[in-house]
Amino acid sequence: MAKRFTASQVQLKPDPRFHSKLASKFINCLMRDGKKSVAQRVFYDAMDQIKKRLPDEDPLEVFTTAVENVKPSIEVRSRRVGGATYQVPTPVNPKRQQALAIRWIIQAARNKKGRPMYLRLADELIAAYRREGTAMTTRENVHRMAEANKAFAHFAW
Repeated sequence: MAKRFTASQVQLKPDPRFHSKLASKFINCLMRDGKKSVAQRVFYDAMDQIKKRLPDEDPLEVFTTAVENVKPSIEVRSRRVGGATYQVPTPVNPKRQQALAIRWIIQAARNKKGRPMYLRLADELIAAYRREGTAMTTRENVHRMAEANKAFAHFAW
């Protein structure tokens, strides 16, 4: 089967303010209904908020570290063996690690209601930078499940 073409990695241009491909990817994932300017405004306002709250830290560094902290190294995947389905712990490849981390941070920010999105996003990024918050809890749960199902690791092939 031919390799499917995905434009995301090859054609991804760095974002205008920080010239970071990770920030650009994050903005694209944050975007809804093709409204990129809204997503950019939310992201950059969140970065300004981080700059205000952590004056001695570089906001891009905080963002990058937050994403790195949330990346899972191992996850469980369902594998059917005989008549039973097992949750088999498997290592996560780097692209999927990044995608999961971005998804979890955005999801955690969206689930908190009652405040503007840029404030919720800034809160979640700062929490992830400090290794706490909802996105980190999600990562810990994934790691805990993988640890609990370590007995089925021999099914990973």
